Amino acid sequence: MNDITSMDLVALQELMSSYGESAFRAKQLFEWLHHKMIWDYNEMTNLSQAFREKIKRDFPIPQMKIVKKYTSKLDGTIKYLFELQDSHIIEGVLMRYKHGNSLCISSQVGCKMGCKFCASTIGGLIRNLSAGEMLGQVYKVQQDIGERISNIVMMGSGEPLERLDITMQFIHLINSKLGQNIGQRHITLSTCGIVPAIYKLADEMVQITLAVSLHAPSDERRKSIMPIAHKYSVTELLEACKYYTQKTNRRITFEYALIEGQNDTAEDARDVGKLLDGLLCHVNLIPVNQVEEREYKSSHTSSIEKFIKILNSYGIETTLRRKLGADIDAACGQLRNRYIKERGE
Repeated sequence: MNDITSMDLVALQELMSSYGESAFRAKQLFEWLHHKMIWDYNEMTNLSQAFREKIKRDFPIPQMKIVKKYTSKLDGTIKYLFELQDSHIIEGVLMRYKHGNSLCISSQVGCKMGCKFCASTIGGLIRNLSAGEMLGQVYKVQQDIGERISNIVMMGSGEPLERLDITMQFIHLINSKLGQNIGQRHITLSTCGIVPAIYKLADEMVQITLAVSLHAPSDERRKSIMPIAHKYSVTELLEACKYYTQKTNRRITFEYALIEGQNDTAEDARDVGKLLDGLLCHVNLIPVNQVEEREYKSSHTSSIEKFIKILNSYGIETTLRRKLGADIDAACGQLRNRYIKERGE
């Protein structure tokens, strides 16, 4: 690994040992990178000039910059487009709530999962992000707004469980007491449902919130919306979710995008209720966003209200996601796709 921003304290200590430096030097470096969020060796003033030059040569810090920023006039939501060291574009969304600032970050450049209602997957997967590049989104936004990010949602472009090792690196680094010390219970990971990775995540015994994209109560319907359903059945997915709740004692959130005429009938709601009955969970209903390249439309208000009422009758707590940043195309992938088209890629 040559990305120093992705290294934990132990890895930095081993690196310092190879340089003949003390373990304390590793702690200083970690605090510069992850507590002070300084990614420029020249500003690390308690490190000697000779050491800075040496490590700058061997471990250049990958840079990330904000290239576009859109602020919603409706609710203050801010959409960021970040340019990575290799010129690829990723995005993040800052959502302001009474309980604090939540940031939705990307875990990959693009996505290969192919969910039909999502703009992130239109160009396919380009590459994974490093843990440092995931951290960089948080640090850049905190520096930009001059306020602390209190909640992180891994729900931007990409599938976080496709590279669980990188995702776990990120979680441990952002949770570090020497860094930003963002509690695991303030981190939400959203997955389309990679079953083996859910079992592995459960065994990690982290206390994050797991959000699973359900979107339909049957295999046949789910396959028409989410290609991952061809690989893992609803039964297999729910067995993995039960294992996760039993292992962690954490409630699972099931994401359900309501698509007019596709998955929003009263019968669908009853099927979802029967499917999730007895599971430690809640359902987050999402009126699907309009995506230029897709034909899906959001359900009518009356259908949404009926859906909620039916799920509640099964004792399932159900929330309706508040639509934020509607005037700035804040849904996953929309602005990134537009920006890439505008610059001729």
